[in-house]
Amino acid sequence: MDQREEFLLRRRMHGLYLTRRCPEITELSRELLGLHCWFARNAAFSAVIRGASVANWKTALTKTWLYRGTLHGAAFDELPLLLALHADEQPFEWLGLSRAEALRVADRVLFLMEDGVCSRAEMRRIFSYDYDDEVVARLFSPWSGIFVYLARTGRVAFRSMTSRDFDLVAAEPALTPEEALPILLERYFRVYGPATAADAAFFFGLPKHAEKRIAALAEDCCESFELGGRVYFAGEEPRDMRDVPELTLLSGFDPLVVSYAERGAILPAELRPRVILRSGICLPSVAVNGRIAGVWNIKKGEVTVEFFSAPPKRIRDEAYARAEAVRRAVAGNL
Repeated sequence: MDQREEFLLRRRMHGLYLTRRCPEITELSRELLGLHCWFARNAAFSAVIRGASVANWKTALTKTWLYRGTLHGAAFDELPLLLALHADEQPFEWLGLSRAEALRVADRVLFLMEDGVCSRAEMRRIFSYDYDDEVVARLFSPWSGIFVYLARTGRVAFRSMTSRDFDLVAAEPALTPEEALPILLERYFRVYGPATAADAAFFFGLPKHAEKRIAALAEDCCESFELGGRVYFAGEEPRDMRDVPELTLLSGFDPLVVSYAERGAILPAELRPRVILRSGICLPSVAVNGRIAGVWNIKKGEVTVEFFSAPPKRIRDEAYARAEAVRRAVAGNL
């Protein structure tokens, strides 16, 4: 690893609480602009790795769809801001319905939820009397169905971090996308920086043509510098940064891995298929001196660790010990 890559990793690992601790999961979620939780337990893994307690984590955070259509656990009072960036996106064409018909469906779903119908399965049964199987499958798809639309407009969210059912909520976006963007960018670059405009566009699920606007906004609120022909933005350089650790445990969909357009410094291209699967799933991983060198998990209550090449015994033993510590911390909380 050259000095440039090491500098970027030191700054990022500090900002992302991989070389310091954040003892409270809600505060960690605020700092990281939500915790990735396509698999809910990854949010718990991420919290424990960063020093946070996972007591009551299932209800301490609210699970909903945020950037790039991915599920995050967020502090409830943050939702009006976090949702604002994409609240105007309406998947009506994908649903195969006109806008007017889709809005009628949305209103009916909300009415049924007021009567206690809160699961996709029950909604599918009810709507099957009025629509064919293909439309019903689209309406209640976990990827881009009517619940995703309602969640993005702040009117529903998952009942808990581990539930598949939904609750009515009041978290409607308080700002327009244009108003929310500079606020979110300042927070992103402060914690995730140094990062480029392309990184920020990737993180927030914005189109490539937004990069110029992102760079202009970042110039107003962040420090900037050039490395390797790229312009990076960041908050004020912290005084207590530590060196890149010899060993780092990372959660599935860890922010260090999935929050940047360019991730070659931590995940070499030849190893990417072993960490990020074709399905898009990003596995929990182990980094050695800042580079991913293996994957870990908890399967049937037991820790598994797989290195891609044989590490020194002390590294292997420490990786198992840390993964076991995570297992103990989350036992009974998943």
